[in-house]
Amino acid sequence: MTDTLFAIPPDAALRVVGDVHGDARGFAAAASASDRFMVQLGDLTDGGPDSAATLRIMLDLIDAGRGLFLLGNHDLKLARALAGRDVRIDSGLAGTLSQLDPALRARAQAALARAPAWLVRGKQFFVHGGFHTGMLEAPPPNIPAGRVEGVLSRALYGETTGRMQPDGYPERSLRWVDRVPTGLTVYCGHDRRSTDGRPYVHHGMLGGTAVFLDTGAGKGGHLSWIDLPPDAR
Repeated sequence: MTDTLFAIPPDAALRVVGDVHGDARGFAAAASASDRFMVQLGDLTDGGPDSAATLRIMLDLIDAGRGLFLLGNHDLKLARALAGRDVRIDSGLAGTLSQLDPALRARAQAALARAPAWLVRGKQFFVHGGFHTGMLEAPPPNIPAGRVEGVLSRALYGETTGRMQPDGYPERSLRWVDRVPTGLTVYCGHDRRSTDGRPYVHHGMLGGTAVFLDTGAGKGGHLSWIDLPPDAR
């Protein structure tokens, strides 16, 4: 059954917003367009100065029927922490948890439990980490309590090469873009590919396109978004 609170209105003009990571000021600016429905691509919290305010903005948009967010890897960690599960509490997550009062914890936990890992509207595909053709065959699964694997792992973490970068993070691959079908545009975050402060656009071998909207908000960069008209395909 479709969760109507996390469904994209078919004829709405959209504002597609990249990783926020607690940049509440930038997120408030993105949310100011009352004539657009917001699709936020995941990773709302951790890193920036005000994850609590970021969550409140998003939750208020959901309550008003003006937006939704997809589940990112940081959102999954927050969901598991709020549920009392065993997760690694790094400095970003610790900062987020310290900002949440009991009422906000309850609101956030309920919304995180319902957030989808990907959504599609016509020739527009929205996901946090990366695309897989299996996502076109079935709706997003429920998030497991244990290890995330398969297509769901691609949605949250993208595709990796198996090598580590000097900064200690996995090296990410763009091979998945070559499998995006002709005419489909994937809007994603997670992988900060931009070198000029603008969303990074990459075209695949089959004629599909990926647009990477993570430009470093909450991590020394800024928040980016793209506006799509109602009839975009």
